[in-house]
Amino acid sequence: MRGLWRSDTVTSITTRLFDTLEGDLVLCPEGLKGDAYASAGASETPSKRTQLSLQAPSTEEQLRTAHVGELTPLNGPIQIADYHPEWPRLFEREAERIRTVLGNRVLLLEHVGSTSVPGLAAKPRIDVLLVVADSADESAYIPALEAAAYVLHIREPDWYEHRLLKGPDTAINLHVFSPGCPEIDRMLLFRNWLRNNTSDRQLYERTKRELARLDWKYTQNYADAKATVVEEILARAQEGAGEEAHEGE
Repeated sequence: MRGLWRSDTVTSITTRLFDTLEGDLVLCPEGLKGDAYASAGASETPSKRTQLSLQAPSTEEQLRTAHVGELTPLNGPIQIADYHPEWPRLFEREAERIRTVLGNRVLLLEHVGSTSVPGLAAKPRIDVLLVVADSADESAYIPALEAAAYVLHIREPDWYEHRLLKGPDTAINLHVFSPGCPEIDRMLLFRNWLRNNTSDRQLYERTKRELARLDWKYTQNYADAKATVVEEILARAQEGAGEEAHEGE
């Protein structure tokens, strides 16, 4: 993706999650609706549910600033695949390789994003959450990963020092953060909620499939368009977590 949220003049703190998980970075400015929707890169009229999910797209300047190397437009439609039981195994294979490369520099390693939710359709790309002591200190972990054929694609110093790498032989997004980053808890909360909440899992899948039928210049534009539904689901997840904590007191 995407949400993974950012707080600055162009991005709401509540519109930046998980689709770093299905885009590459997640820059989700406040909503773009109605006639202005065409500027988001879509060529069809969305359904009412999809329209509610539309957000102003990340600007090309923002995308180019965060991107390491060339920013390449999509050359075809967004591909959403039915859930595949192979996805957890692909994560475990990647996790073993990362642990071998980084050793005790790995503070947390989790399978996140839609491929981590059994039964949820997803872009067939494994999202991996890696926590290291200081994600801004690239010299402490990037060279080791690059030696194992990982490639740095995203650098966001103004958003929790987020880094994103691609893998050597499997379609992955490797997201790197430091301890204490609030995105870590939000990503895990969203994943765990969708694993256990059928109605929100189905809502999220419907939204993704509707949006995937539209035309987008960049994957990130598709990711941005899901921000509203992600916010809705996350709000319910946070409420549910709060109720569980209250019951446990």
